[in-house]
Amino acid sequence: MARGQITVRAARWSATHPWRAIAMWVVVVVACFALGSVTGTKESTNEGDIGEVTRADNIVKSGNFDDPDVESVLITAPSGQLDQAAAAKAAATVTQQMRALGGVAEVAQPMPSPNKDALIVQVTLKDAPEDADDDARVQPLLDTTAKVQQQYPDLRIEEVGGLSIGKALNETLGKDFKRAEMFSLPVTLAILLVAFGALIAASVPVLLALSAVAAAIGLSAAASQLVPAVDAVNSVILLIGMAVGVDYSLFYLRREREERAKGRGHVDAVEIAAATSGHAVVVSGTAVIISMAGLFLARDAVFSSFAVGSILVVAVAVVGSLTVLPAVLAKLGRWVDRPRIPLLWRLTASKSQPRFWPTVLKPALKHPIATLLVSVVALLAVASPALGMTLKFPGTEDLPRSTSVMQAYDRLTAAFPSTGTSHEVAVRAPANQQPAVKAALAELMQRTKGDQLFAADGLEEPRFSKDGTVATLEVATPYEGGSDQARDSLAKLRTELMPQTVGKVPGVEYAVGGFVAADVDYAAHTRDKLPLVIGFVLLLTMIVMMVTFRSVVVAITAIGLNLLSAGAAYGVVTAVFQNTWAEGLLDFRSNGAVVSWLPLFLFVVLFGLSMDYHVFVVSRIREAVLRGVPTKQAVAEGITGSAGVVTSAAAVMIGVFAVFATLSTLDMKQLGVGLAVAILIDATIIRAVVLPSIMTLLGDANWWAPKWLRPKPAKHATQTPPAAEEERELTPVG
Repeated sequence: MARGQITVRAARWSATHPWRAIAMWVVVVVACFALGSVTGTKESTNEGDIGEVTRADNIVKSGNFDDPDVESVLITAPSGQLDQAAAAKAAATVTQQMRALGGVAEVAQPMPSPNKDALIVQVTLKDAPEDADDDARVQPLLDTTAKVQQQYPDLRIEEVGGLSIGKALNETLGKDFKRAEMFSLPVTLAILLVAFGALIAASVPVLLALSAVAAAIGLSAAASQLVPAVDAVNSVILLIGMAVGVDYSLFYLRREREERAKGRGHVDAVEIAAATSGHAVVVSGTAVIISMAGLFLARDAVFSSFAVGSILVVAVAVVGSLTVLPAVLAKLGRWVDRPRIPLLWRLTASKSQPRFWPTVLKPALKHPIATLLVSVVALLAVASPALGMTLKFPGTEDLPRSTSVMQAYDRLTAAFPSTGTSHEVAVRAPANQQPAVKAALAELMQRTKGDQLFAADGLEEPRFSKDGTVATLEVATPYEGGSDQARDSLAKLRTELMPQTVGKVPGVEYAVGGFVAADVDYAAHTRDKLPLVIGFVLLLTMIVMMVTFRSVVVAITAIGLNLLSAGAAYGVVTAVFQNTWAEGLLDFRSNGAVVSWLPLFLFVVLFGLSMDYHVFVVSRIREAVLRGVPTKQAVAEGITGSAGVVTSAAAVMIGVFAVFATLSTLDMKQLGVGLAVAILIDATIIRAVVLPSIMTLLGDANWWAPKWLRPKPAKHATQTPPAAEEERELTPVG
């Protein structure tokens, strides 16, 4: 055994000093979480340079506009026509009571909608410190609106705005996060009970994964001071952390248990698990971290935030599996197999040869060419819908309509289109050109009148900076932000209306931003960056696999198999979410697209996580080859011998990811479905059909490598016990 290997040294120290290792881990986790609580989370306000929308944002920022929060109180009739007199009276009451609130700066005069079926009162809040609690700021306004509603029961009086929508969304996401925790834990525990047949053995991986998630959330909050975080990062940390944390512990624990069953002592069993499964964990974790690091090449806030969170939770999980896990296993000893679940224990402890997996492997071993062709063609067919993938940001229209504020938002945008989807026209010109800019913007609005792509309701007024050099104007469209019509209106603004009006002002600089612009530009940005990220991930992953297995062929095979599973996942996500047939099944409303950031993020996550199984399975196959077993038989032994742990690990990942498919937001649903399907395909078709068929077909060529990559012959090999030599051989890069 390679006692100098770092994984073995760490395991031996932890196993011989268990209480110190456990205490140090607890202190580290608590300290990380406390650090995050002290520093707080710095939220991202910058999406990076993604085209014209970024130029528009920069122009607006250069104007140093006051940008106070505004809430709208909408007055409508619950049914039938609106009673104008009653509505005016209610609006006066709203105005009076809102002005009395300490946090309100201004209350605008009530304004009727173009169709006279609604009345709006806009309330501007006072500026607040950056660390102010927005939920606390908006609550008095919501309470006031509710009181006025009680005074006028025959009217519908409701409040809508960025703060009120944010408050409702935070509550929904908070419930989602708790639900994900609540369901993922019992699902994971149930799967591990089936895998181990004992309660303590099943609980250890869950506890390690949870501690890794807690530490990573704290570290992520601290790291956000350097790389600002986006809202979904904690959900991503939970999703990735539970998956890899449980997997790494599962691989380690199963190997340690296997060695104890052979009669080895607790410390020796831990050392062997460290030299084999521990080494596989390091390789897998490195592959995930490398993949996630590729996200930084996209140069935008969403990917950078996800990369930081994912890298941190994977790194913590790897460290935990190499330090505190050996300590816990050494301290528990055989108690790890208590209390036993009678029926499940007999199944897991059975030494009889499995029948299912040898049956599944028969086609690949007997007819490798035909099996390989059929399976690859089938996977390509599953991946084919991805050729028609459309990318869009989920907009306000894609948020769950189960909350009253979103229902009110729909009524508000129907009555006043400019409060819904709008384009932000940003103009910068010399101060002496302000009259010309104002006239050009007036001409722009005049040209939009009567055009079905645009909407006007009387709320549109240009804003000018104090020095008169920057102007902004909201140009509304009556269509949802992700619709083709909204994109058409953006294209018309950018290519026709703006050049023909504002573009004629001498010395002018202009751009069109807003949600639709961000959606279009971000999708183009993602398509541009995807090849760069894929190339980075493929290159570094191939290097890791080559160095790990001392084989170019194994590395190329790993790359090809992971590309197949990623492509199949893309195809399934496209088929499910760009169509409507699964809406009732998964409780979502299709916007005819895939979330813009998903393909790139899904690729790097899958490429990293797939290495868990690939490294573990190929290590077992290589173990048999090193003993002199023919490749065909080694493939059968390796896959059959690792089938139990791979199946359990995949089941845990699929269970965790499937929970995210039940969450409210469209992006988390798509991520959960994409990951669950990819892991299912990877652990079944890829590992049990494609991998054995291609390795059987290649035979000894699997292990080809140039001379500089081949492992050097071990010195004093005759003095090394056979079992120890086998362990040393399996860790060529130790």
